[in-house]
Amino acid sequence: MGRFSLPDQKPDGLDSPVTAKAMKYLAKAQVAVFRLTGGRVGSMWRVGAGFRKPVPTLLLEHRGRKSGRLFTTPLLYLRDGEDVVIVGSQGGLPKHPQWYRNLLAHPETRIHLKGRRGVPVRARVAEGAERDTLWPRLVELYADFAKYQAWTAREIPVVVLSPRP
Repeated sequence: MGRFSLPDQKPDGLDSPVTAKAMKYLAKAQVAVFRLTGGRVGSMWRVGAGFRKPVPTLLLEHRGRKSGRLFTTPLLYLRDGEDVVIVGSQGGLPKHPQWYRNLLAHPETRIHLKGRRGVPVRARVAEGAERDTLWPRLVELYADFAKYQAWTAREIPVVVLSPRP
């Protein structure tokens, strides 16, 4: 394990209520700063494997499948042609993230990229050969995804966001 890398074993407390609350507030702060600066600040992830190799970050809007409320979540992303690819890793926790379940219910949404606000996209889950092709590229982008997958029994979903008019 390097100085700024994650341990091979899932850290104790990663799924504690205190950690969840801290992550929620940090995400809200990142969303606010990203919006305020148009992505000049907050558009690169520099934590974990991203410390030495920063990873691009977007803001994903998603509508609550039960509440109908609009939420915004910062996520790492990979460009794949005109598509943008995101990962439902949830830090290797046993359950899929809320945003993933919300996208399954409401796949038409918007993303915010550095310098681009409210880009309309349609979400779909990458499966089979497509997922098999994207996963190694995602691990290359952010090596901690491989550790997250090792920490959980669920298959971490890969979601493709395609532009829509």
